[in-house]
Amino acid sequence: MLAALLMTLAGLALLVLAGDALVRGAVNLALRAGVPALLVSLTIVAFGTSAPELLVVIKAAAEGYPGVAIGNIVGSNIANILLVVGVPALISGIVMDGESAFRNYVFMMGASIAFIALAWLGPLDIPHGVVLLALLGLMLFDAWRSARRHRRAHKAARAAQAAAAAEAGEIEEVDPGLPGWKIALLLVIGIIGLPLGADLLVKGAVDLAEDLGVSDTVIGLTVVAVGTSLPELATTVAAALRRHTDVILGNVLGSNAFNLLAIMGLGSLFGPLEMPRRVLDFDLWVMLGTALLLAPFIILRLNISRAVGAIMLALYALYVAQLV
Repeated sequence: MLAALLMTLAGLALLVLAGDALVRGAVNLALRAGVPALLVSLTIVAFGTSAPELLVVIKAAAEGYPGVAIGNIVGSNIANILLVVGVPALISGIVMDGESAFRNYVFMMGASIAFIALAWLGPLDIPHGVVLLALLGLMLFDAWRSARRHRRAHKAARAAQAAAAAEAGEIEEVDPGLPGWKIALLLVIGIIGLPLGADLLVKGAVDLAEDLGVSDTVIGLTVVAVGTSLPELATTVAAALRRHTDVILGNVLGSNAFNLLAIMGLGSLFGPLEMPRRVLDFDLWVMLGTALLLAPFIILRLNISRAVGAIMLALYALYVAQLV
């Protein structure tokens, strides 16, 4: 069991480090090549930060472990709301950011309902993946159009070069002084590290499930899901400690929609992915229920207090307890 646990943790660590390296390298390379920062933020950053989940889903699907693949995404979406939102809420509360949170919530609910409907239509395969990716395209187009409107509404009278520099500066991964050899090194680390980390994680998770006498679905819903959500958790905790909580919820909701549409959409192309019975009967509805818990805060624009954060964490503890 110790060897399986160490392999799982090593895979998670490698995925996090390699994913971060890939995003930083790709963003800096794209901006140096003249790709607009807005396009970079909607594509490279969005896909790159989800690369660990994507590689785990593809690897698990290709090797015949649908429980790890599906459990990873469903479990991550549950953890993102109850854990990744709950922890910063407990630390300092979360201030609602209005329109952005509402738009992301609508997309997340739409993605959740569409995914649940497709899950009940049989094993996830190429047709299901095409539907999910088409919905992703609509979401990205709307985000791009909304960002363009926002930029036009707040455009200041400044030189084109200064505007481009400011636009690029909005992306956290940009380092104007990064030399070319470091960009290349980051890309190599990401390209090599991601598949290696995914391989270690999937093998470790399956061995751990066998050693503990539980299904690979349970491991996917817990260890793998929480592990691949650690970067988001670290980011939200850092934001809470700095009292910059206004964008936490919007980012989490956007990540959940992206997990279902992009990660499961691409993963379905490597299917068929048989939906585990317990996920159909229980976990999908927990995912939907946790999403609905946020409706009053989103619609009425109520701040999420420390007490609500404590309740979220208690609910997540109960969910994990019933799994094991």
